[in-house]
Amino acid sequence: MTTRGQTISVRQLPQRVRHGLPETVLVVVCVLLPVVAHAQQGPRAWAGSDAGGRDTIRVAAAPAPAAEASPAAASPTGDTLIPTGNLLATIRDGGILMVPLLGCSFALAVFGIERLVNLRTGRVVPRLFATRFIEQLQARQISRGEALDACEENGSPAAKVFAAAVRRWGRPAVEIEQAAIDACEREVNHLRRYRRVFNGVATVGPLLGLLGTVFGLIRSFNDVAGAGAMGRPDLLARGFGEALITTAMGLLVAIPAMVLHWFFTSRVDRLAMRLDETCQQVIDEISQEALGETKRRAAG
Repeated sequence: MTTRGQTISVRQLPQRVRHGLPETVLVVVCVLLPVVAHAQQGPRAWAGSDAGGRDTIRVAAAPAPAAEASPAAASPTGDTLIPTGNLLATIRDGGILMVPLLGCSFALAVFGIERLVNLRTGRVVPRLFATRFIEQLQARQISRGEALDACEENGSPAAKVFAAAVRRWGRPAVEIEQAAIDACEREVNHLRRYRRVFNGVATVGPLLGLLGTVFGLIRSFNDVAGAGAMGRPDLLARGFGEALITTAMGLLVAIPAMVLHWFFTSRVDRLAMRLDETCQQVIDEISQEALGETKRRAAG
């Protein structure tokens, strides 16, 4: 039996104690003595080390609880959130490229309203004027001069095409039709004006949004590199917010511009077809062939 480097045996016990105790008790005493000796030595004795032979065992401190962490690292502040409810704050956080994007949206609104007003069917081919004009020609109730005056008074694109045809009154149908086609092309080209504005906005809008995305990413990496804190994602919030805002603004401008471009192109094509059909009825009433047929009927 060993205690603090010394061996203790049953023989070293006093003779009086040794003979007076039963063998079972002696065995228990021999077992318990080392345990008591080790308990007196401390925790290092259990590791098999001497009292002064080895360094003190150091236990690493436990990490701080999550509740004691810094509030800035736990959750981002309200200033780093991307504004979605305040329009002025969104424009301000979008960066310098929000200015041309707002200009594109303003131009889109202005020219879109102008085209909606000027491409109405009642303004291009007035139903009442066209119907009454053709009925008077069929009934031979209007002369060439009166027809020109009526067309100049109305001033619509259909009236201008009718006037070009009336000026060839009594000529062959081919000659009148060619004059009407030339006038119709001029009017249709006039109706298609500002179409490039919508096409340009639809093309430039996404490019400006992409450029804003690049600027936002550059700002984010510059902020992180300047602060020397690669482990702080909150420093990326400002640049990422700028990138996302400009991208969204570019798409919000380009998508309506493309839709309006398709819509107005289709509207002009339909108006051109209707203008051609109406003008053809006028040609059939004032051509040389039609007037000759009318004279033959009157003579017969």
